[in-house]
Amino acid sequence: MNATATTSLAIANVFVFTNDTEASLTFYRDTLGCAVHTDVSNGGFRWVTLTPPTQPEIEIVLHNYTGGGLPLTDDDAEAMHDLLAKGLLSAVLFTCADVDALFEHVRASGAEVLQEPADQFYGVRDCAFRDPVGNMVRFNQPLPADRVPAANWQE
Repeated sequence: MNATATTSLAIANVFVFTNDTEASLTFYRDTLGCAVHTDVSNGGFRWVTLTPPTQPEIEIVLHNYTGGGLPLTDDDAEAMHDLLAKGLLSAVLFTCADVDALFEHVRASGAEVLQEPADQFYGVRDCAFRDPVGNMVRFNQPLPADRVPAANWQE
């Protein structure tokens, strides 16, 4: 294996499926504070990317599967719609300095709460919401070592 070939790998884009670009854009831009990096159209296709406040090198792509970006049959589009509504197509996990404050901020936006902040055995405090089209969006912060709960493994 040529290790030098992989030394420059970095994540550039994270795709978030949507069927309502405007609703998704409003959530990620106005609620989460992401900056619009690209917003261009070509015919019926719109390419929208946003960057998190502390990571301008990573772009979140709002991938509208209804906008001509994917060659979908009606059955495929219906299946995508069902999976999206259930939160099974995309998930985004953000880290932050104060998950409790962020939870209150996102909840105040009207986003659907999936999980209130909780300390997890794997060393983070986290919470979860659905974005306006159904994707799960999680937020976490690392826990200090003395607050990591003991693992309770189920067999």
